[in-house]
Amino acid sequence: MTVKEKREKRKNLKRESIIETASELFSQKSYHEVMMDDVAKLTSIAKGTVYNYFESKEELYYSILKLRLENLTHTLTNKIRSETNPIDALRSFVVHYYMFMMKYRSFFLIYRKESLNSDNGICEELRSLENELRNLLVEIVKTGKAKNLFRTIDEDFAINVILGSIYGAVHRGIDNHINEESIIKEREKTFDFILHGLLSGFDNNKVLPLINKTIVITRTVDQSKESSAVLGELGADVIIFPTLEIVPPASWEQFDGAVTEDTKIDFIIFTSAHSVKMFSKRCTELKTEFNYSKTKIVAVGSKTAIICRKHGLPVHIIPSKFSGEAVVDELSKYDLKGKVILIPRSAIGREVLPQGLRELGAVIKSVPVYNVSLPSGDSINENIKRLNAQSPDLFIFTSPSTFENFLQIMKITDPVKFFKDYLIAAIGPTTKSSIEERRVTVDIMPDEFTIEGLAKAIVDHYK
Repeated sequence: MTVKEKREKRKNLKRESIIETASELFSQKSYHEVMMDDVAKLTSIAKGTVYNYFESKEELYYSILKLRLENLTHTLTNKIRSETNPIDALRSFVVHYYMFMMKYRSFFLIYRKESLNSDNGICEELRSLENELRNLLVEIVKTGKAKNLFRTIDEDFAINVILGSIYGAVHRGIDNHINEESIIKEREKTFDFILHGLLSGFDNNKVLPLINKTIVITRTVDQSKESSAVLGELGADVIIFPTLEIVPPASWEQFDGAVTEDTKIDFIIFTSAHSVKMFSKRCTELKTEFNYSKTKIVAVGSKTAIICRKHGLPVHIIPSKFSGEAVVDELSKYDLKGKVILIPRSAIGREVLPQGLRELGAVIKSVPVYNVSLPSGDSINENIKRLNAQSPDLFIFTSPSTFENFLQIMKITDPVKFFKDYLIAAIGPTTKSSIEERRVTVDIMPDEFTIEGLAKAIVDHYK
């Protein structure tokens, strides 16, 4: 860090300190009672220094509101854009709005004091930020109504009730001096209250068959969001708990050797979207191309097939069931004697598929294109807090790794005891077997080994 950068950092820290101190004072006293002398004393800096940062008390007061509102609006906009259904978007709005106001309590008290003052002089820029926040909510409610997830309701009325509920919950939290664990519980109660207000009037069990069910999904971050969208549209409160991080293999030596040597490859089998992405990335780096009129591509699962096509890979075969055994069964229709089959996959992939194909006479090149590791601790702390604060109804595991990593992250030494009061869903037989090896009962497994198939099996189970 350069001297100039260090100086700028110190300046920003001092400015933030002044804003924090002034926020506290303005939240406790009226605008006219707060003096710049008070701000200077509490921040232990000279009054003149305060004026180096803010020309007047009015500018300082305005800056507190503007800075926090900009931060809130920007963060909420990004969070909601990443959601794929209105229920998840509503959850993101309510949870983040509540947590932001509980973090910046002094700002909240100033903001509410201004908002409730009919004669307030908040400038147009602040009003514009307020309107942006309201418009985010309007779009969520509109989308929910259009998808028949929310009942017919006046949007302006709904927005006022939603914001009023959040503000009431924050006031309650501040007045009761609640701790961090209680804050997480309160935000969930607030969201639950708001959601049920938007749902009332429906036969919720038909429209949202998983309403009031809290489901923990364990996959990679990207996969968990996709799965969350499927379950969220059915009314479930989904706790995304990433247990996997996809990283390159320790070495590309095996893969590079397999795809660059002269031996003709007759089949390439992709068992996951991850294998497709990493295969395509490495082939681009190596400038390697296949003649797909002579090399057939097998995609295990419809999602894998979609990713193949996105990367310009033609799909010739999709087995009827999404498992290693089903692939062997499908390819047994071909004369595999002496045929070369490339299987780009995880470094810890099962041997069922390669072994089954070898028994049919194929020459197998099973090479790692990615590895699976634990997510970093910082990225999952919030999910652990949420999991501990709620009482899940169901845990979903989509691979043996998601299950084993969950045990490791949560430091579970006795899985039978931990899961005895919960339902367990496994996406397929391999995952089911791995869980049952730990003597944990698997209650739900779909006929179709996809997240959509699993969602249907969960709905059927609760029926």
